[in-house]
Amino acid sequence: MVPAELVLTVSVFAGALIVDRLFGDPQSRYHPVALLGLFIGLWGKPGHFSERTQRAAGIIFWIITATFFALPFLLFTLVSPWYIYLIIGPFLLKACFAWRALEEHTFAVAAALKGSVNLGREKVKLVVSRDTSRLEKDHILSAGYESMTENLTDSVISPLVFFIIFGLAGAAVYRAANTMDAMLGYRDERERIGWCSARMDDILNFIPARITVALLLLYFLFRGRLSPAWNVMRRDSRKRPGFNGGIVMAAMAGGTGVRFEKPGAYVIGNGGISLETGGMEIVKATRAVILMFSVSACCTLFLLGSLINTTGI
Repeated sequence: MVPAELVLTVSVFAGALIVDRLFGDPQSRYHPVALLGLFIGLWGKPGHFSERTQRAAGIIFWIITATFFALPFLLFTLVSPWYIYLIIGPFLLKACFAWRALEEHTFAVAAALKGSVNLGREKVKLVVSRDTSRLEKDHILSAGYESMTENLTDSVISPLVFFIIFGLAGAAVYRAANTMDAMLGYRDERERIGWCSARMDDILNFIPARITVALLLLYFLFRGRLSPAWNVMRRDSRKRPGFNGGIVMAAMAGGTGVRFEKPGAYVIGNGGISLETGGMEIVKATRAVILMFSVSACCTLFLLGSLINTTGI
C-alpha cells in the first residue's frame, strides 16, 4: 500500500494540471504572482540604495521575498486537514506554474502577426525583455517560440520538481526566485541589485533544465529526430547567456528543425524549417515533455511509496 501522504501529493499534482488546463491564469491584480511582482517592484529599484550596498540589499530582500511568499503555502500545508489540502492544494500549486498561459501568449504572438508586423511587435514585447520595435516577422516568431521553449523549464518543470521534492512551500520559493530573476536579473542598472536573483535562478534551474533536456531528447528519439537535436544542442547550447536556457533551446531547435535568432546576439539551430511551419512542432514537443514528466514523476512517487511500505523505512 502506498502511504497516504504520497497519494495526496500525486492527487494535488494531477489536480493542479487539470486546473491549469481548465482555467489558465486569471488576469487579476490579486493573483499571488501579481502581488509578488508588486512587492518586488517596491524594493527592486537600484535608486533606493547606494551602489556599494545594492548587492547586499539584493541578497537580503531575496531572502525576505522568498520567505514571505512561501510562508502562507507552508502554513496551509502544516495546518490544513487532508481533505482541505486535497481541494485547495491544486489551486495553490497552480499559482506557482503556468502551462496554458505559456501557450496562450505564444499563440497570441502568432495570431497578431497575421494582422501586421506592428501588432506582432506589440504582442511579443509582453513575453520578452528585448527591444521589439525593429523586429521583423521571423524574429518576432523566434522571440515568441524562444520564450515558450525557455519557459518550459522555468514556468512548468522547475516549480513541479520543487513541489514533488519540497511540497507547496518549495514550489512557492521557486516561483518567487524565478519572478525576481525575471524582474531584476539583467545586465543594466539592475545588475547589482539583481545579482543574487540571477545566480539563484541559475542554481535552482540547473537540475530541472537537464531533466527537461533529457525528456526532449527522449521525445525526439521517438520522433526520429534525436541526431539533429543532440548535434545542435552540443554545438549551440553555449551561444545564449546562462547555463540552463541555452541547452533547452538548442535541443528544441535541433529536434524541430527551426532556427532561433536574436539579432546581434545569437543564432541557434540550422533553420531548415520555418517557424511558421515548425511552431506547432515546438508546441507538441512542449506538451509531450510536460506529460512525460508528469507521468514519470507520479509513477516514481508510487514506486517510492511501495518501496517504503515494503521495507518499512
